[in-house]
Amino acid sequence: MNSNEALAFCNRWLPCWTGNRPDVLVDCYAPEVFYRDPANPGGIRGKEALRAYLVRLLAVYPDWVWECEEVFPVDGGFVLKWRATIPVAGEIVQETGMDLVLIDNGLVVRNEVYFDRTALLAAEGRRHGQRGGPRRSA
Repeated sequence: MNSNEALAFCNRWLPCWTGNRPDVLVDCYAPEVFYRDPANPGGIRGKEALRAYLVRLLAVYPDWVWECEEVFPVDGGFVLKWRATIPVAGEIVQETGMDLVLIDNGLVVRNEVYFDRTALLAAEGRRHGQRGGPRRSA
């Protein structure tokens, strides 16, 4: 995949993350997808399991917006440097991170999301009235 192809894919895929449309988003993924993010370090396997996760995730963040900053083509896909604007209870959290995105026949087969979610967790803690960020269980 070259840079132009990666950018074209991002222009179709990233808007699907906004608007609480899990079925639209999951249609970008292959049935055998592997997805990993900071909340799922062991990963999620399969389109149906990913859909179940996205239903919950997008319901919490229906208005977040993901933007492509740069793409770096790799064999079979690209690495995406992104910026996200995430409204949390009247506060705007800005995050930057990177994804590994591997594509087969126009669908994502592997998506690994990496970012420091400290600011997001702190905002969530404030949303839920916790001081100093979210509580962690032992």
